[in-house]
Amino acid sequence: MTALRVVASALRGLPRGALSLIYPPTCAGCGGATADPGGLCSDCWTGLRFIEEPLCPRFGTPFAVDLGVGPLLSPRAIAEPPVFGRARAVALYDDVARRLVHRLKYEDRLDLSAVMGRMMSASGRVLIAEADCVVPVPLHRWRLWRRRFNQAALLGRVIARGAELPFEPSTLVRVRATRSQVGLSRPARAENLSGAFRVDAARAHLIRGRRILLIDDVMTTGATGNAASRALLRGGAASVDVLTFALVGDAAG
Repeated sequence: MTALRVVASALRGLPRGALSLIYPPTCAGCGGATADPGGLCSDCWTGLRFIEEPLCPRFGTPFAVDLGVGPLLSPRAIAEPPVFGRARAVALYDDVARRLVHRLKYEDRLDLSAVMGRMMSASGRVLIAEADCVVPVPLHRWRLWRRRFNQAALLGRVIARGAELPFEPSTLVRVRATRSQVGLSRPARAENLSGAFRVDAARAHLIRGRRILLIDDVMTTGATGNAASRALLRGGAASVDVLTFALVGDAAG
């Protein structure tokens, strides 16, 4: 047995409290000290701009003020109704939320999917309660090969497991490699994603007639959600709702 295995075996036998003395838990957002492994420190927690009602029932963007009347649609939801039914997110894509997404997506912090997925489960509990299965937004195979993982699938797996829902990561496929959406205008994003998704014919029966919960990390303009939802509906899904971790502030403006 190597020295490394000896140390690992010894550590596994230690109580959790003793382990925390050797490896103190750190904040998932900033890396600072925190009380619970995988949690957020008080600064990062208060720095998250959580999305709460009142909000647009279609895009999930919060309104600045509560007018005290029934559900109101945002101007964009009226002018450009989305393909999906409803979208919800944990927080606005600002500071802490951006840092969490970037650490998961670009710094290989796959462990963050657990805490982010649990937060998404809480924020999307109404959508989850009405869903029949969970489908992540897929990456094109070449981008998946370069990145080695799909952050939407990691989040989706956590959400599906917690809700005891079927998880279908291979039903929706990305058939066309698209350029990065960063920096593109809203019309350009929609054009860039046109025809990018389809339902795998061999797996179409897994979503046919079902209410789909589509998972992604961030919603910017809704173009990805629209394109993926269109493919799912054409493939036989009964409806599609979208759940993301973060929402760009003007996504439904």
